[in-house]
Amino acid sequence: MPTYGYSIIGMDPDRTAVSSGRNLRCSPKHSREVCKEIRGMMLDKAIELLESVIEEKAWIPYRRHKKKRGHHAGMKKWAPGGHPVKASKGILKILRNAEANADSKGLDIDRLRIAHSAAQRGRTYKKYIERAFGKSSPYFENTTHIEIVLEEVG
Repeated sequence: MPTYGYSIIGMDPDRTAVSSGRNLRCSPKHSREVCKEIRGMMLDKAIELLESVIEEKAWIPYRRHKKKRGHHAGMKKWAPGGHPVKASKGILKILRNAEANADSKGLDIDRLRIAHSAAQRGRTYKKYIERAFGKSSPYFENTTHIEIVLEEVG
């Protein structure tokens, strides 16, 4: 079993709570955009945003890998965007886990801010589809590592 660390160091362990999800079956590109959007937000606002993205009522702007993406009238400042539902579900699960970790540490839930959120590419599950004449086509599945750090402000 591999041992995973966090990409952020030097945080005060008495004022922070950490949580991570490894090898989540969602897109690394979408996870990166969602993590960038919620970084720096208060915890309750971030949970509210992710729940509305899952219901496809709120938009997440795509800042990288956005060629040939449609522009939407619902976007305010950034035109290309979307509803990354699968990535939002995974990140919401990790956020709730970090909230439970903060609660067990005795931190005030109403004053938690997302100090760090990052998504990295995880391992690739390699599968193949059999084709005619003894050939095969790759059918790979990308996974994502997501880490969240909550910090008590004030």
